[in-house]
Amino acid sequence: MTPLQSSALERRFRVSGHPQLLISVLDVGLACCALEVGAAITAGLLVLEEPEHSAVLEPRMNVLLISGTVTDALAPGIIRAWEALDEPRVAVSFGACANTGGPYWDAPTVTKGIDQLIPMSVYIPGCPPRPEALIAGLARLAGVGDAG
Repeated sequence: MTPLQSSALERRFRVSGHPQLLISVLDVGLACCALEVGAAITAGLLVLEEPEHSAVLEPRMNVLLISGTVTDALAPGIIRAWEALDEPRVAVSFGACANTGGPYWDAPTVTKGIDQLIPMSVYIPGCPPRPEALIAGLARLAGVGDAG
């Protein structure tokens, strides 16, 4: 078990509309987009898997979810989180700030897109993207159902 697996940051979810999709998410919520991730959970679009159930089933994939502005000072921590995440792993960039630096792209301390640090599997555009966009992106990377 990695240090991240025991962390409160990593949680296992079932994706609404795709009950066969169990994902382990390490959410690096850095700004307002993190509120939309929380809204996806509150709305029941991501359903927290109870620990007693998730111990029986292995997650289909481990997802590093980056939501918000990534600064150069945060970059080493994000790289460490990525390297510590168990395989199979994928990364999702959620929102304009994570995708490209957003409205802060020209600040000297802002990373101009998370893909400069780690490989991305899915980019979810928006400022901020709606919670449903997160579900569509997760379904797309998992290759299940209609990711619309």
